[in-house]
Amino acid sequence: MKQHIPRRRFGQNFLVDQGIIRAIVEAIAPRPDDVLVEIGPGLGALTGPLLERMPHLHVIEIDRDIVTRLQKQYPPERLTIHAGDVLDFDFAKLPGRFRLIGNLPYNISTELLFRLIPYADRMIDAHFMLQREVVDRMVAGPSTAEYGRLSVMLQYRFDMLKLIDVPPTSFRPAPKVDSAVVRMHPRDKEATCLVDETLLSRVVTAAFTKRRKTLRNALAGVIAPERLQSLGIDPQLRPENLGVADYLAIVGALDGKTG
Repeated sequence: MKQHIPRRRFGQNFLVDQGIIRAIVEAIAPRPDDVLVEIGPGLGALTGPLLERMPHLHVIEIDRDIVTRLQKQYPPERLTIHAGDVLDFDFAKLPGRFRLIGNLPYNISTELLFRLIPYADRMIDAHFMLQREVVDRMVAGPSTAEYGRLSVMLQYRFDMLKLIDVPPTSFRPAPKVDSAVVRMHPRDKEATCLVDETLLSRVVTAAFTKRRKTLRNALAGVIAPERLQSLGIDPQLRPENLGVADYLAIVGALDGKTG
């Protein structure tokens, strides 16, 4: 088969390290009846090993040459190919609850993660390879340099764990950054203080846009310092000092549900 030349505009860095591939597949532990969706299958480093364990797989691929390549390799009863940009994909059309996997292009990874939040109730879990810096931000705790908007918005709906560090040498071509694999598991609705997510996003964005300011200044025009104090939150703290529960309390107060 003709050699595929990686396309920079699609952020293509193909995983070739067999040890890392085995570790990822073991972490996913696919079951035959899973509705498993691979984002960006590329040259099939994970696709092939996964299809050795299950009868069918969904993939989302934007590169038309790779789509053609996959169509030649696998019959449609084994591989359902959704050709197009994953940022335009409607995950609601997938049957039942689904699992996601993928080596996500670094240039769209953060945007895609935010787009997946509304589908948390339909997801069983997700295993993603991302730039290690992004994974560190996803799992970061309060009062750390990595903690920010991405941390709060994802931790509100998901429990997350960094599983595997992946060096640049595991890819062809080798990227200029380190990567990591993270597991995302949607939090149980009964254990989650569900709030207006649009309002939560507005509050968190306002806070971390001015993360070096005190809450009194960062959230000026959003919530009064006296209201923060009534919630047990010191207005002199910085946005990075608040945990997810604190932000949920602020949104609850603004929404008239608490405070």
